[in-house]
Amino acid sequence: MRFADRIKSIAPLGVGVSTEYGAGDTPGSLNVPAMHREQPGVIDFLEVGVEAAKGLDRHALAWVEAGLPTTYHFLDINLDEPEDFTADWLELVASLAAQLKTAYLCGDAGLWHFGPRDRGHMLLLPPILSAESAQDQARGIVRLRKELGYEVFPENPPGCVFLGDMHLMDYFAAVVDAADTGLLLDCAHLAIYQHLKGYEPLEGLDRFPLDRVVEMHVAGGTHKEHEGFTFIEDDHTTEILPATWQIFEYVCARAPNLKAVIFECERNSSQAVRPGFDRIRATVNDGPLGAAMGAAR
Repeated sequence: MRFADRIKSIAPLGVGVSTEYGAGDTPGSLNVPAMHREQPGVIDFLEVGVEAAKGLDRHALAWVEAGLPTTYHFLDINLDEPEDFTADWLELVASLAAQLKTAYLCGDAGLWHFGPRDRGHMLLLPPILSAESAQDQARGIVRLRKELGYEVFPENPPGCVFLGDMHLMDYFAAVVDAADTGLLLDCAHLAIYQHLKGYEPLEGLDRFPLDRVVEMHVAGGTHKEHEGFTFIEDDHTTEILPATWQIFEYVCARAPNLKAVIFECERNSSQAVRPGFDRIRATVNDGPLGAAMGAAR
């Protein structure tokens, strides 16, 4: 079955928030289950960042025990390295995904670790933007989908240096085409890339098949400078850059298969994140995802 048919089986999830092990226990961080209870209609689902060796923390477990929807965001697989698909890791992921009752798997299609996988490594570098690398990523996505039985959506990673001769969006167009899958478009990561390369925020999006965008991320970023080198740090604050908003609003209105939008803001207070959620929700409601959510009710 092709992507265009498979995507119909995934229900719209709406607007969610991300987390990872221990994030909710950091002082000043968002208590996601509490915000869901106290501010209904703000958070529809939880995207759980998972290192399989660590498992799920108490906040993720509380969310799951309440019967609320989730997605599984992997933090420990280099999709383009066949040796990463170890039997013990696949068994752990299958168990955790079942426990979460995840709608699908997603995660950055980059380098999560260098050398053998090790707990807590959490290195993240972007892929080399070449046709050969795109094919390697696609093979890993197809393999993971077949091994675990879930859809697998790659995400464009952040970075301060990008190697290769392809534009980021052309690279991921090649990946999703070869893997016959959808994309998790991180709008903040794309804004970082466009800034580093000197492109306008929407460069390359006119060449990307927007019907392949299944999920989007919005997050804050901070302009920084070091010895004359200017860059944007992907720091997940509530200060969302204008370029990130521009990308999000452009794609949100044009992505017919969009199922989910994540506000990556878990290390901020509920008061600080509310304006961002409100703007995201208003944008979603005006687009195809909002219409799909209304039809699903």
